[in-house]
Amino acid sequence: MAYRVLFVCMGNICRSPTAQGVMEHLLKKHNLAKRVVVDSAGTHNYHPNRPPDPRSQKYALQRGYDLSKQRARQVQDKDFELFDLIVAMDLNNLMELNAKCPSPQKSKLKSFASYLTEHQAVEVPDPYYGGNAGFEYVLDLVEDGCRGIISQHSLITQVGA
Repeated sequence: MAYRVLFVCMGNICRSPTAQGVMEHLLKKHNLAKRVVVDSAGTHNYHPNRPPDPRSQKYALQRGYDLSKQRARQVQDKDFELFDLIVAMDLNNLMELNAKCPSPQKSKLKSFASYLTEHQAVEVPDPYYGGNAGFEYVLDLVEDGCRGIISQHSLITQVGA
């Protein structure tokens, strides 16, 4: 049975799809792709079934991450049962998730910033209204945090072993 990770931001077109793409790439690189299922969603349904923001795709692709097949979706009640780890990209979305999550599942909710090992940040900022540098910074944080998730969650490397 695979370990399941869900990344969550507000609209699911910038930060969480970037995290999904980076994590999937790292899992393949470490021969863990068959052990872990990765997905992303938004707390709000602003962009249903739309691909990630073109800027997110552009900067991710420059680093070797293809986000083009992803489509935005909203977090569903069943996600709290289905996923083993639900990672919010910022504090507002973590609060949104906490408000919706059934009590027995709350231990699955984590802040993405808690996995950062090289960067000092409280959250991954939304680059949507900023310039290009914001998308690069999101990638820097996401690469760091995804490596942190893999190293801190021994279940990822033990599932299916």
